Amino acid sequence: MTSSWGRRLVASLVSAVAVAATAFFGSVAAIVFVVGVLIWLQGASPQAQILANAVLYQQYPALLLLVLAFVAGAIGAFQRRWVSIVAGVVVAVLSVIGGTVILFVTQGAGLTNSAWQNSALFLIGVDLAFWLIAAVAFPTVGYALAASIESGSLFAAAGRRIALVRIPAKNLSEGLVTHIEREPIDASLADQQWDAYVAALSQAGWQTVEVASADDLADSVFVEDTAVVFGDTAVITRPGADSRRPETAGTEAALRAQGLRLERIEEPGTLDGGDVLKVGSTVYVGRGGRTNAEGIRQLRAIAGDLGYTVVAVPMTKALHLKTAVTALPDGTVIGYEPLVDDPRVFERFLPVPERHGTAVVVLSDDTVLMSSSAPRSVALVEDLGYTVIQVDISEFEKLEGCVTCLSIRIC
Repeated sequence: MTSSWGRRLVASLVSAVAVAATAFFGSVAAIVFVVGVLIWLQGASPQAQILANAVLYQQYPALLLLVLAFVAGAIGAFQRRWVSIVAGVVVAVLSVIGGTVILFVTQGAGLTNSAWQNSALFLIGVDLAFWLIAAVAFPTVGYALAASIESGSLFAAAGRRIALVRIPAKNLSEGLVTHIEREPIDASLADQQWDAYVAALSQAGWQTVEVASADDLADSVFVEDTAVVFGDTAVITRPGADSRRPETAGTEAALRAQGLRLERIEEPGTLDGGDVLKVGSTVYVGRGGRTNAEGIRQLRAIAGDLGYTVVAVPMTKALHLKTAVTALPDGTVIGYEPLVDDPRVFERFLPVPERHGTAVVVLSDDTVLMSSSAPRSVALVEDLGYTVIQVDISEFEKLEGCVTCLSIRIC
């Protein structure tokens, strides 16, 4: 997972402090409670010395836990949940053993065999609560804090709605076409349509952020293909077309500037963002000409760690999955049946009457963005109770583009 070293170090330090503090105060409280109960059962009054001894026993493991948790976080232990679980146990046990040895040394006992043996015994004795709490806190409290700080969500304003967009390249007319006949592109009209598309997003309450322009990359305006966003995590794709792979650098820089945690699809995997449709916690991925099996496998591993289920969908009749289907805010998948290999893949499928009526950009729970090229499909969606904002993107549709292709939504 890629993030700035500065942000990772801060995240690791804050998480380490939280884990160490949780283990320290939790174990001290446990010791005071247990010893206090034992003394009370014996008919004696609890002594203030109990607390002093508890602090003495736990301070060295806690300090060592702080250091080890910080180092573990800095080298990536908070980047995956399962890694943090394993690291939490290892760090917790090492902290108790090392901390107890330090305690013996400071008390003048020296590094004898007895000291090492006693430190191991402490794991099932006085330090049992400490390392158990630490082992649980590391992949829960620590992991959550690290993820929030690295992604920027801890300090982000609630309800952010950001759309990354990219101005059309000067050589837009050279963009790839696969499933349709090439038509002449009016570059001036395309620029006007792009401006209107961006304006529509802004007027709907979305903050639009421009990815750095790429005048020599004809398809770069279709920015959606270069990344897939899951909350505070973005997956940098590896486009199926060789000519499009340089597009990802600009998108990666823009996503990093937004504070998102970054993953990436690695060779030999290929994945286009236009092949990825999120419906709740289900992620449908089109297996077609631009996205291969290895790309789906890698995305399944990444998305699985984030709580999503990936469902592969055969695609033979359209460029991308979202050329054929998208989803309304209520999760209903809409699509143009002649482009859909098997509608039964989707839990709820509603056919639309026009090829360009398949794509919707969800702007809110009751508002979507659609192409004006599909008036009957617009009427169908409006009849379902949604407000539809229409935009003319005819020049981009000549390149197999749609309203989803022209932006990456972060919310």
